[in-house]
Amino acid sequence: MTTTGEDHTAALTGPWWWARWRSAVLDAGLALLSAGECATEGIRFARDAGIPLSAGIVFGLVAGSVLLLRRRWPISVVLVSIAVAPAQMGYLMGIVGLYTLAASELPRRIIGALAGMAMVGTLIVTFVRWSHPGVADGGLKIGDWLVPVVAITTSLGVTAPPLLLGLYVGARRRLMESLRERADSLERELQLLAERAEERAEWARNEERTRIAREMHDVVAHRVSLMVVHAAALQAVARKDPEKAVRNAALVGDMGRQALTELREMLGVLRSGEGLERRVHGVPLAAVGVAAAVAASRAAESESESESESEGVGDGPCLSELEELIGQSAAAGMVVDLSVEGDARLYGAEVEQTAYRVVQEALTNVHKHAAGAKTHIRLAHRGDEVAMQVENEPPPEPASGSEVRFPSGGNGLLGMKERVAALGGVFVSGPTEAGGFRVSAVIPA
Repeated sequence: MTTTGEDHTAALTGPWWWARWRSAVLDAGLALLSAGECATEGIRFARDAGIPLSAGIVFGLVAGSVLLLRRRWPISVVLVSIAVAPAQMGYLMGIVGLYTLAASELPRRIIGALAGMAMVGTLIVTFVRWSHPGVADGGLKIGDWLVPVVAITTSLGVTAPPLLLGLYVGARRRLMESLRERADSLERELQLLAERAEERAEWARNEERTRIAREMHDVVAHRVSLMVVHAAALQAVARKDPEKAVRNAALVGDMGRQALTELREMLGVLRSGEGLERRVHGVPLAAVGVAAAVAASRAAESESESESESEGVGDGPCLSELEELIGQSAAAGMVVDLSVEGDARLYGAEVEQTAYRVVQEALTNVHKHAAGAKTHIRLAHRGDEVAMQVENEPPPEPASGSEVRFPSGGNGLLGMKERVAALGGVFVSGPTEAGGFRVSAVIPA
């Protein structure tokens, strides 16, 4: 089925091959006019051919009614108009048929061939008609030189305007369809970008929740574990050694204040993140998709600059604070041995913070599960990596009723492994043959 300038993207609601009832009514009206024209001209054709008038009228009605099929078979309409041209009928059918043919999706070579046939047929019929002796006898005196001019002018006037108009309408319709397809494609791309941006936002929220959960675990588990150990020692020496009890109470207060400070910092980040999230969800998804695409294109350009600027910079703990961390554990009664290999240097903020948290969580586990056990910490600075190992000896036998029980959620080792793996490192943990426990990690520098 070929098409003209009508919009065929809408659903087919008309009869047969028409997209709309309006198009069917238009074609029926044109076919009725064409049939009337051809029937009127069929009377003259019947007189000139010497056939009954009724035959000429019926022939004209049938030939003119072919225009009803112009949208379905435009080639047939043009061919019929060329065929009845010698009978000097079907002018309306030829003009409308050429317009429909030119506006259709048929190849240009077919359109050009049929248009050329129609023009040549009209030229020949016009030339023969004006060259006929009956024209001169009727009182029109036309010179031999003027007949070709009239024939050429008539053939061009009948074929060129509908052909050019049909080509323009067809090209404009194809342009509109192309623009509509591009708009639909752009809308689909924006929707896809918005969905991807939403997925990235959800993934980022989950990652941030996991990171904050690890930070909360590190802060609460380590500080509170030391506070519990010091509180137990304070209870044991409160009456025997008041001075030591005062020192233990001061340590408990200091650790509590440090824990509260770190918790406030993380809660502040959470509050600012909630405000940001509310602002993001107030923006349309399409805008979020475009913003995500622009941000993704700029992220690659600024990645190297961000990495260089973040070297040795960060708000979290770093390896230089290990001695303070070990001092807190030693104040709680733990015997800790620290050995450092290689020349100490600055690493990226994430590397330093991860290495510190691994040692901190390992010491926390020693406080929880091996209180009083001697612990060895080894830190090695290598060319392209930093390695650490925390190993504790078997814990001494606790005195009856003196054991302090700590709740354990089983997330400490998992959190350490996730931290190290996120930086491309290796994490190994497990019991030793001597009955202790060992935690080892290697992080690329």
